Amino acid sequence: MAVQPLGADTLTWKYFGDWRTLLMALWAGSLQNMHPELGAGVEEHSRFFAERWQRLFRSLYPIGGVVYDGPRAAETARTVRGYHDTIKGVDSRGRRYHALNPDTFYWAHSTFFMLTVVAAERMCGGLSEADKRRLFDEHVQWYALYGMSMRPVPGSWEEFQRYWDHMCAEVLEDNKATRDVLDLHDIAKPPTLSWLPDLLWAPARVVVARGFVWWTVGLYHPAVRARLGYTWSAREDRLHRLLGRAIGLAFKLVPHDRRYHPRARAGWRRARGEHAPLVETPARNLPPLSERDSPTHYVPQEAS
Repeated sequence: MAVQPLGADTLTWKYFGDWRTLLMALWAGSLQNMHPELGAGVEEHSRFFAERWQRLFRSLYPIGGVVYDGPRAAETARTVRGYHDTIKGVDSRGRRYHALNPDTFYWAHSTFFMLTVVAAERMCGGLSEADKRRLFDEHVQWYALYGMSMRPVPGSWEEFQRYWDHMCAEVLEDNKATRDVLDLHDIAKPPTLSWLPDLLWAPARVVVARGFVWWTVGLYHPAVRARLGYTWSAREDRLHRLLGRAIGLAFKLVPHDRRYHPRARAGWRRARGEHAPLVETPARNLPPLSERDSPTHYVPQEAS
């Protein structure tokens, strides 16, 4: 029987495509890279660090589409899965890896699920235990759209919490791919600041880099924080939570649809019965011309 896509009545729709989750991109990316197989794939196959902003912003479209594309969500999921077909090899320690290893692929998905949980708790007003169980059930339905083995998927929210603790404490590792994603010292200007002169971006970049790493460290599981050698005080935790609440209050002033990424915004419009065609990434986010034939890249057909 075909898996039903998630709909506008789900909590995942409410939280996953919210722009606030973009503030957790460094958190999700570093946790994904800490997985031994996933980190090896990034080190040996990815050009992420050559086009960090473009890769991030274009990835939001297909990944978000698995949630917000409605009847087309399963097709979007199969396409996303296909980007991982050729990402395989042997890492520097002689360990074989493949991005479509069910345990590896599910770990990446679990970070997206936990992104919704952590974002909702820290920046969107909080969650009840019932909400977390509901989000867990929705993430299983969401994952099933990929057509992957369901073997690694925990059976309940309680089992998932044990899985998450085990992964963070026993499996994730400090590796080059993780350190590279956390290294923002020479990060380029984000697209929204393209107008800013380079002379002004240089000092601003220092503040942005330190701020984002600090924000990310505050979101980490304590075992991950320890593994990466970060310390975290009670005072920092209080400041972090205050900042999260301030972000939540500020977003109350933003109109509903404007809180969402364009792919998610289009999904909300279709759910209300409005005409809203599928939204693809703009040309500014596309990979270099020499890379657009790579099977690992999302390049909309009309832009290829």
